[in-house]
Amino acid sequence: MTDYILGIDGGGTSCRAAVARPDGIILGRGKSGAANILTDPNNAIISITEAAKAAYRDAGLDEAGVNGASAFLGLAGTNVGDLTRYVHDRLPFRHTDIDSDGLIALQGAIGDGDGAVAILGTGSIYMARRNNTVRYIGGWGFTVGDLGGGARLGHALLQEALLAHDGVHPRSGVTDAILEEFRGDPRGIVEFARLSKPGDFGRFAPVLFDHARRGDAQAIAIVKAGAATVNESLDAIMALAGEQRLCLLGGLAPIYPEWLCERHRSILVEAEADALTGAVALAAKGYRQRAGAAA
Repeated sequence: MTDYILGIDGGGTSCRAAVARPDGIILGRGKSGAANILTDPNNAIISITEAAKAAYRDAGLDEAGVNGASAFLGLAGTNVGDLTRYVHDRLPFRHTDIDSDGLIALQGAIGDGDGAVAILGTGSIYMARRNNTVRYIGGWGFTVGDLGGGARLGHALLQEALLAHDGVHPRSGVTDAILEEFRGDPRGIVEFARLSKPGDFGRFAPVLFDHARRGDAQAIAIVKAGAATVNESLDAIMALAGEQRLCLLGGLAPIYPEWLCERHRSILVEAEADALTGAVALAAKGYRQRAGAAA
C-alpha cells in the first residue's frame, strides 16, 4: 500500500488541501468551506475532511484513502483553548499534526530561513523565525483580536453605515453602498451582524479598500485605523525577526502595502511559495522524522 501525505491550509474563509507523495510531490488539490476551529470546530472538521477527499479525487485516488494519510494541518484558531485536541481526535487521518495557519504560511513564504510574515486576511497574525525559533503575535480571533483583518474592517464599515444612516457621521459613497445593499433598511444590517461569522464580515473589506482608493473620506478613515494596528504589530514582529525580510500574505496582502509605513514597505519580499505548499513541506518533514524513528 502506497503512503501519502496531506497538507491542509484551513482558514476563516476556506480550507485547501493537497495530497502528495512522501517526498512532497503534490498529486492533487481540493478545496472546501471555512475551517476556523475557534469559530465553529464541528464545521471545521467537516471542511477539512471534505477538502482532503477532494484532493484525493483530484489526484485520481480513492477518497477513502484519506484514512491512511499522514496530515499536517495549519488551522486558524489553534492558539485558544482545547479546541485543537477536540478537532485532532475527530479527524479521519492515520497521523495528524496540527499547528497554526501562520506556521504553514511562514514555511511556505520563507522556507527554513529567518524572516517574518504577516497574514492579513479574514483575521490577522504575525510570525517571525530567528535561529529556528518561531514567535507569534496576534491571531487571537475576531471577538478580541485580529485587528486590521478583513472581518474587523468589514465590521467597522457596517458600524459606519449605521452612524451615517442616523446622521451621526456624514454619508459617503461607501456608506451609501452598504445601505443600498441592505435596501436602505438598517435593521437588515443588524440582523446580518447578529447571524454572521468573521468571514461574512470580511467580504466587505474589498469594498472598503476600493472606496478608500477613490478618495472616500469615511473609507479612508477606517482603512487608516486598521493600517495603524497593522503597523504596530509589524514593528513588534520585525523586532523579533532580526533579518529584515517581510512577506505579506492573505487576501488583503495585495491591497494593504500602500497604507503601511515606508519602513515596512521597504523590506517587503515576495513569498517563495504559498501556505499550502508550506503545509505539504511540513507534512513531508514529519513523515521523514517518523520513518527515521521507526527504522
